[in-house]
Amino acid sequence: MAVNPRRRYDSPRRAAQARQTRAAVIDAAQQLFLRNGFAATTIAAIAARAQVSAETIYKTFGGKPGLVRAICEHALTGEGPVPAETRSDDLQMTEPDPRNIIRGWGTLTAEVAPRVSPILLLLRAAAATDPEMAGLRAELDASRLRRTEVPIHPAEPELRRKSRLVDATDFRGQRAVEGNEHAGARLLGRGERFGECRQCACAGGTP
Repeated sequence: MAVNPRRRYDSPRRAAQARQTRAAVIDAAQQLFLRNGFAATTIAAIAARAQVSAETIYKTFGGKPGLVRAICEHALTGEGPVPAETRSDDLQMTEPDPRNIIRGWGTLTAEVAPRVSPILLLLRAAAATDPEMAGLRAELDASRLRRTEVPIHPAEPELRRKSRLVDATDFRGQRAVEGNEHAGARLLGRGERFGECRQCACAGGTP
């Protein structure tokens, strides 16, 4: 009796399809959240825009707070294959010149801030009235603060001292670097070590 060969499970293809579906849902959710607000955006509307079922979204993300978390995580990766947080950590562990570290933070901030700031402002507004979003905001804050407890560059005391002495003119006109220093440190989870400004728009809400 002939036995039919078992159909091979195409794991790479299914994994690629799952990544594409996830990206489509995140993109649809971000567009609708920023256009209509958190409360007014429904899972059904996101599903329709992403051309998936509402059940798929609930299974993958658990609901709207899970979508906001995924959007934040995606935004914080920055551009390119290596996440911005990883590049920040590598920079601090391998760069001996504190000025180059600060300059690098400015560059990473310019890359990440436009991506993450709108959704963090949405999160802050939604947290004022939605308990789940308030919990998510507290969770992301705690995650950010945990990163500040991780040992960084051995020359941290010197970096702390020099970071207060950096003048924008030393960067040959790159004043945006100095202006973004506190935001870069905050966005990449290291700001607490340098007395970052607590008046910036993302204060208290950046992962």
